[in-house]
Amino acid sequence: MEIIEEKKQFAVLIDSDNISAKYASSIFNEIENYGYASFRRIYGNWSSRANGWKEEVLLENSITPVQQFAYTSGKNATDMAMVIDAMDILYSGKVDGFCLVTSDSDFTRLAMRLREENMYVIGMGESKTPMALTKACNKFIHLNLINKQVNDVETASEASVSAGARRKGSKAAEEEHGSAVTPLSQIEEAVISIINDNENKGKITYLGEIGSRLNDKFTDFDVRNYGYTKLVVLLQDTCPRLSVYRIDSAYAVGLSGQIDRQKLEKEILLFVKNSGGQVENLSLVYEEIHKKHPSFDIKDYGYSRLSSFLRSIRQLSVNGNLVSIKERKS
Repeated sequence: MEIIEEKKQFAVLIDSDNISAKYASSIFNEIENYGYASFRRIYGNWSSRANGWKEEVLLENSITPVQQFAYTSGKNATDMAMVIDAMDILYSGKVDGFCLVTSDSDFTRLAMRLREENMYVIGMGESKTPMALTKACNKFIHLNLINKQVNDVETASEASVSAGARRKGSKAAEEEHGSAVTPLSQIEEAVISIINDNENKGKITYLGEIGSRLNDKFTDFDVRNYGYTKLVVLLQDTCPRLSVYRIDSAYAVGLSGQIDRQKLEKEILLFVKNSGGQVENLSLVYEEIHKKHPSFDIKDYGYSRLSSFLRSIRQLSVNGNLVSIKERKS
């Protein structure tokens, strides 16, 4: 007997004041990845402006418009109506989560409040959305970036584009949207940390785990933000310190060109011995390593400081900047 998993129910609430109707299909295509949009409401003053949300768009996507007059000049009545409805829906107990479609940071507290009630909160907006709101959600989707990705795929398949062109495109996307998306350098550092953590436990790091943990760590993480459709291609193109390889039918991720730790320790010990048994400045040790291995990065070994790494070598003693060979006990 086949067991059918029940889909999660979401309330999709759209702020028409700052979200364009051109994202209508993207909104509901995305929500299908998480569950079913049982509530579909959009808020605004339909007598004065609609931001492109015409009747046919609402009917095509089964969205219920909620009229909200601006009772007082300068006050955002739309925000208040959305918040009130969200709390009513929350206490009705009919949904498992909310999708707040807005780029307005005023909804940050609402997102936080819903999460306090154990609701799964998805945010959708443009990359101009303040970081406070993106971090307040369990997941945040940049509609303008994924919309651009869909348009790009329609004109050229990813397989037909060179790695150099893809890398250039991902860098351009990061620069264009600034702090709106998580920098690729942070993505790479997070993956290296996962790999080091698994190595300490004697585990291989598989691509599936990388994707899952990046999504947990960065609420806005989505390969489409950088112009890609697959995580494996993103890592191969934009993270030079990582190596992606296959184990049977699965992808695994390791560190690219990492110097064998035992070899590195022997080279450091030899350098200190040849310096008379002690080196007066840590920087000299670093310079010696970097001379032989220009790509050396202490973070590849799970340390943030060279001094911590040197202290982990049993034969060495580190006191401030002084590095010396430990005296053998008789």
